[in-house]
Amino acid sequence: MVDFNQSNDNTLDLLDSLVKSAVKAGADAADAVAIEGSSRGVSWLDGKLEDVEGSEGEDIGLRVMIGKRQAIVSSSDRRPDRLSEIVQRTIDMARAVPEDDYCGLAPTDRLAKAPFQDLELYDDTHVSATQLREIAAECEDAARAVKGVTKSGGAGASAGTYKIALATSHGFAGSYKGSSFSASVSVVAGDGTAMERDYDHTSARFYADLKSAADVGKSAGERAVRRLNPSKLSSGQMSVVFDPRAGNSLLGHFAGAVNGTSVARGSSFLKDAMGDQIFAPNVTIVDDPFMKRGLASKLFDGEGVSVRCQNLVEAGVLKTWTLNSAAARQLGLDVTGHATRGTSGTPGIGTSNLYMQAGEISPTELLADIQDGLYITELIGMGVNGVTGDYSRGASGFRIQGGEVTDSVSEITIASTLQEMFKNITPADDLTFEYGINVPTLRIDGMMIAGS
Repeated sequence: MVDFNQSNDNTLDLLDSLVKSAVKAGADAADAVAIEGSSRGVSWLDGKLEDVEGSEGEDIGLRVMIGKRQAIVSSSDRRPDRLSEIVQRTIDMARAVPEDDYCGLAPTDRLAKAPFQDLELYDDTHVSATQLREIAAECEDAARAVKGVTKSGGAGASAGTYKIALATSHGFAGSYKGSSFSASVSVVAGDGTAMERDYDHTSARFYADLKSAADVGKSAGERAVRRLNPSKLSSGQMSVVFDPRAGNSLLGHFAGAVNGTSVARGSSFLKDAMGDQIFAPNVTIVDDPFMKRGLASKLFDGEGVSVRCQNLVEAGVLKTWTLNSAAARQLGLDVTGHATRGTSGTPGIGTSNLYMQAGEISPTELLADIQDGLYITELIGMGVNGVTGDYSRGASGFRIQGGEVTDSVSEITIASTLQEMFKNITPADDLTFEYGINVPTLRIDGMMIAGS
């Protein structure tokens, strides 16, 4: 177990002092957040170094509440005189803004308490710019070595660290560090008007967990070549199978629909669906902030509220919205530990490691009885209406014939409503955790396809 309420944490001491100064200056309540980060990355194109980037930053945001009014001011200047100015400026702003009936700190009884779990979010491995350059070069070399690849779209590699600290006037103080490493490459296959592009990438908290650069490059090249010579697809209604890389966008739409702010405003197509069967009975959707080395893991939310692993959907039934304090007050519900926070705005809402549990059949079995269908590997455009649930997006991928993935297809549109899509989802058993949002291969029957 790791105790992050350490007396030697200078940032937490500074935030605590800032909050106390705000209360002394007239605030009824206050919180302060600090976000520190550094990153370095390289871009590589056609066997040559294209760019090297590096950045460092440390921002502080102070939020004060006077009655039902609140204001936020942020700064990257930590000099004492500047911080004193920020306190007074924030107080003055809070006295001048309109009232907000739902503003306020999180409930005291829901605040996270140390010691926290060690989620292995931080890797102190130093990766130099030279090493990053070697990774990017290896990615590109492996991709260009695939027969049929004719042009590089560029490769890149990056490494970064961050620290988040939060202190409130009602007793919360906590901080944690995180790291990230990534590599990617994009290539083009074919010539003239018969060119196709694809990519692959890898991301991880720990440097040792990255996929090998050679594997990433080879995968990108093979993906691009496989897309060559796409055929046209006739319009009609058919079964659609989503590759996990494309299917995770469906959970992104779901997350937007259960966002408490959208629900409270009446701008979500799921605003009246609490307790309803919105997915098939074999679908459970989990939000797990405690996943070790998870890309979206966290120890507490953006208001200091304790987080927990919870089923947002269980056996197809919607069990909860995602709520910060403001949305919870507006809806008359309890906070759920989903507040997010930056230094220049009020708390938002977001998920952690969101995933759909694996099903019980393999991808091969999932496709077996599809005589004529579509396997989606890429989605294009943003034709999704979060208010009505209407769904229409450009897509490309492969045809499914006699239960087998065959020729590539492009320039098609898939359409339905998210309500109908959710009810007809069947998950395969191939769930892996590569992103912040993860799904297995997904099948949805009865979608409309607009082809040639």
